[in-house]
Amino acid sequence: MLNEFTYCPRLGYLEWVQGEWAENLETLQGTFGHRNVDQADRKQIVAPSESKQLESESGETDVIHARSIQLSSYKEGITAKLDLLELEGIDATPVDYKRGKIPNIPEGVYEPERVQLCAQGLILRDAGYQVTEGIIYYIGSRKRVVVPFDETLVTRTRELISDFQKTTAKGNCPPPLVDSPKCPRCSLVGICLPDEVNLLSQIELPIVVDDLSDEQPRSPSNGNRDGLRRLLPSKNLALPLYVQQQGAYVGKSGDRIQVKAKDEKLADVRLLDISQVCLYGNISVSAPAMKELLTRQIPICHFTYGGWFYGISTGLVHKNVELRIRQYNAATSPRLALDVARQLIAGKIKNSRTILRRHLGDSEAPVLKKLADYYKRAQRVDNLESLRGIEGMAAKEYFALFFPLIQGAIEMAVEHRNRRPPTDPINAVLSFVYSLLTKELTIAAQAVGFDPMLGFLHTPRYGRPSLALDLAEEFRPLIADSVTMMAFNNGEVNESSFIKRAGAVAMTESARKSVLANFERRMESEITHPIFGYKLSYRRILEVQTRLLARHLMGELPSYPNFCTR
Repeated sequence: MLNEFTYCPRLGYLEWVQGEWAENLETLQGTFGHRNVDQADRKQIVAPSESKQLESESGETDVIHARSIQLSSYKEGITAKLDLLELEGIDATPVDYKRGKIPNIPEGVYEPERVQLCAQGLILRDAGYQVTEGIIYYIGSRKRVVVPFDETLVTRTRELISDFQKTTAKGNCPPPLVDSPKCPRCSLVGICLPDEVNLLSQIELPIVVDDLSDEQPRSPSNGNRDGLRRLLPSKNLALPLYVQQQGAYVGKSGDRIQVKAKDEKLADVRLLDISQVCLYGNISVSAPAMKELLTRQIPICHFTYGGWFYGISTGLVHKNVELRIRQYNAATSPRLALDVARQLIAGKIKNSRTILRRHLGDSEAPVLKKLADYYKRAQRVDNLESLRGIEGMAAKEYFALFFPLIQGAIEMAVEHRNRRPPTDPINAVLSFVYSLLTKELTIAAQAVGFDPMLGFLHTPRYGRPSLALDLAEEFRPLIADSVTMMAFNNGEVNESSFIKRAGAVAMTESARKSVLANFERRMESEITHPIFGYKLSYRRILEVQTRLLARHLMGELPSYPNFCTR
């Protein structure tokens, strides 16, 4: 962690205090290069006093090589795991393995590596050994570089140890680096969001005006959006695995997940290609498969047969307690909760207006003016109850014009939004896709470190992921409503794709497959982020927006920047 803090104070804080971690090619190469030295041997390391005694008895000393040695120093306030330790009597030399080749710089070793190695030397000195230098072994070059522990390096190392301790005790995450070449190669760049946080810290919220077409653009006055480095990858390479065959069995075979039903293999997928497992109804999961999925932080989402999202199985909760404390404080503060809720509902109303504007073909339609008015009122409201009322009135105006845009709505007698249970096919699909969207944002909230059960707009209720429902608001029109419209208008589902019983309507298995496929196509489609200007998939945008909310609650951003497409 001292190495990371020296490289970038924000990186050290994110990993050590907030428990963030992400792999990239370089971290995986480093892990592979350490595979030998990470295996501790059984050599006994004697104390310096005992080493002197052995030397005097035999008259000579042997060089001892010991791997993966865990040491600590109360005096220096640090703990270290040494890759390799070379001992000759009381003379000790720490050896650290690094991926890559020797850098072309005068010192031969970058500062973070020199500081890390020197810290190991300070621990050994405190244990009574004589340590004058350390060695960095570059795996790519297959060469050693000697790092002398002079007074300048020792002083610098102790300064950084002290700075790191003060930073962690203060509880404020250091600001991101500005336009640094270090960021693109950092494995945590998609979590840290350095360019995005720096950009948003310069942006004022849109000024509420009479006409949304005249809204002030959300870009800084000095305009550095064009130089914003896009997030890579723009979409997740792994995808969800949906299992809805009743009585199916999910098992593990090697590094693959297999789905079987009555000895028939339904699916055989690599674990690397799975981002989540969604189970509908009566599906069994073997203990080895469950263990492997949870170990790899692949969530298992549980739905009823009809699609009601009721639970999620994950590994240990995220280590970022700091964020959850801020979340609880904000949720119990009427002012802070209102600030977030206003942005979410304003974003939902504006996106609802955008969907209607695209399909009505009448830019002067009265409903667009009404929604523009509700958008302005949502940003000016001074309490949550009034905000919920505005959201409800805007939704009524929106759905009155949304349903006629769907093919067959008149024949299916769809008049208004209804649920629990839905009484017509269109509302049945809407409820199903809203459940999928809630599932996606529950996963995103847990991955960032939030408690998905405590929201700002939706009041806490037993078993309800209120924060996920909050975050879903601005994406309901863009994702769920659009998926529903496309499923019907493209003929993928129709009135015959549903079952009607006792006044309720449910989808058939084939209809669910069609809607799931439509939903995944929408989630994987790439759009241009309205603030950052680069393209991302909708699933990646959900994660980015959730992280931006975290940055706001941690005090790095003045407000939550809602997602409003054009």
